[in-house]
Amino acid sequence: MKILVLQDYLRSGGTERQSCLLANAFAARGQTTTLLSFRPGGALDHLPSDDVVRISLQRRDWAWDWFAPGLIRCCRAASPEIILCMGRMANGYAGWLAKAVPSATVVSTVRTGKSLPWPYRWSLRRTRHIVANSEETGRLLTQRHRVPPIRLSVIHNALIFPPQSAPSNRESVRRLQGAEPETVVLLWVGMFRPEKNHRECLEIIRRLPASPPWQLWLAGEGQTRPEMERLVAAHGLASQVKFLGFTPDPSSLYDAADLAVLTSKSESLSNFLIEAHAHGLPSVAYSAAGVSECGGMAVPVGDQGALLAGLEKRMADPGFRRQEGLRLRTFAREAFSPERQTLAYLDLFQRLLAPPS
Repeated sequence: MKILVLQDYLRSGGTERQSCLLANAFAARGQTTTLLSFRPGGALDHLPSDDVVRISLQRRDWAWDWFAPGLIRCCRAASPEIILCMGRMANGYAGWLAKAVPSATVVSTVRTGKSLPWPYRWSLRRTRHIVANSEETGRLLTQRHRVPPIRLSVIHNALIFPPQSAPSNRESVRRLQGAEPETVVLLWVGMFRPEKNHRECLEIIRRLPASPPWQLWLAGEGQTRPEMERLVAAHGLASQVKFLGFTPDPSSLYDAADLAVLTSKSESLSNFLIEAHAHGLPSVAYSAAGVSECGGMAVPVGDQGALLAGLEKRMADPGFRRQEGLRLRTFAREAFSPERQTLAYLDLFQRLLAPPS
């Protein structure tokens, strides 16, 4: 097959990582694969393998996510059999591509818990098929957007950072942040965006008891990080809340932490929770759409008391953390296996390209 994966920009987000992972996996299985982005560069620009054809539409980065000069001409020249649209911007163009490049089968994806802009919704009615990354998102598409079930498949996110067999450097990573052996380290890996709701996480952890001692590690960058840093300083929590910045491979953080926490108000399926669980971390999270499918403890969005109680129980009981972590590790490694998800996409593509019986 000739597959074109469309993504506006390779920023350090979960969808962008999935785009790179899928493109690499398709190419590794012998498919002619092109990864086409609107903007050049990006934090993840190094991830596509040498087997993936890499094209950017903007000759230099104008920092306009929506600007896709020559998109239709480029897609026609690549002559793909499948165009897989990833992310909000790419999916906003999917309907036009389906009309302008009729030789290709255009597949939309919905990997967000946020509301869909009208070009996205318009495109969903015009592309050949839609992939949702969680059962909950699939239900929303059929109920809210009237997507016929025959045009819809659910393929969960793939595990991006599988646990490594190399020895863990847990203690050295913890010492670097000033965490003692008895310190319970809470971890959140993800971009700082309004819908991620880091501020509410801070409100909750301020109410944690002093014992056992704890730290919160926040790994990522984004627009709301400066506000969070100001709040942490204002509340006198600088020694307990650590801003670790963008981490290309957070595996060492998963190995060093004790518990994952997520207070996002908008998710479809959390890459962070999948990765944390695969490394054996238990979690407590708000049950934004799809979060409960990740396998950890999920409480209603906004129920700070329930989330605080879940954290306190796990922080106070190392044995319970270990038991729950082992269960989640087994579940995540099987349910979100990269090979399993890659084969699901390729099987879908083959079915869509098969001549009518």
